[in-house]
Amino acid sequence: MATEPSPSLPPYPEMIMKALEALNEPAGSSRSAIVKHIEATYGELPPSHSTLLTSHLNKMKESGELVFAKNNYMKPDPNAPPKRGRGRPPKPKAPLPPGTVLSPPRPRGRPPKDPSAAPTPKTSTGSGRPRGRPKKAARTSPESGPVVSRGRGRPPKEKPAMPEVSVEQ
Repeated sequence: MATEPSPSLPPYPEMIMKALEALNEPAGSSRSAIVKHIEATYGELPPSHSTLLTSHLNKMKESGELVFAKNNYMKPDPNAPPKRGRGRPPKPKAPLPPGTVLSPPRPRGRPPKDPSAAPTPKTSTGSGRPRGRPKKAARTSPESGPVVSRGRGRPPKEKPAMPEVSVEQ
């Protein structure tokens, strides 16, 4: 996209500013009012005039040359305070005395392990007992006899014994 579509037309930012000055509306001028004024003043415009005008209006709005309020474009008030960015403003930094050398900032994350360092011995908690649940002791009693281990899961139901029925003929 070229800023100057033809040699007879001035640059788009200049045409927009002249249209705003000529319209001189207190609440600003709408895009359609700016388009009508430019078409009436400059007559023959390129076929891409609409997209060029929109892109230049957006650029001027983002750079602060124009203020966009209630669907109208206007020149910014010179007495208005500067627009703040989003979020909390940074704290003011105290000036450093001359000759101080700043160390590079620490890298993020956990530092890598040093392979040449000796391994550190594990320290006990001091209670004398090992960690975790104690092992289950095997139950052996002299009167019960040998210990029979069951299989995993629920044992099967015992089926009642069915008496045999004889059929006589």
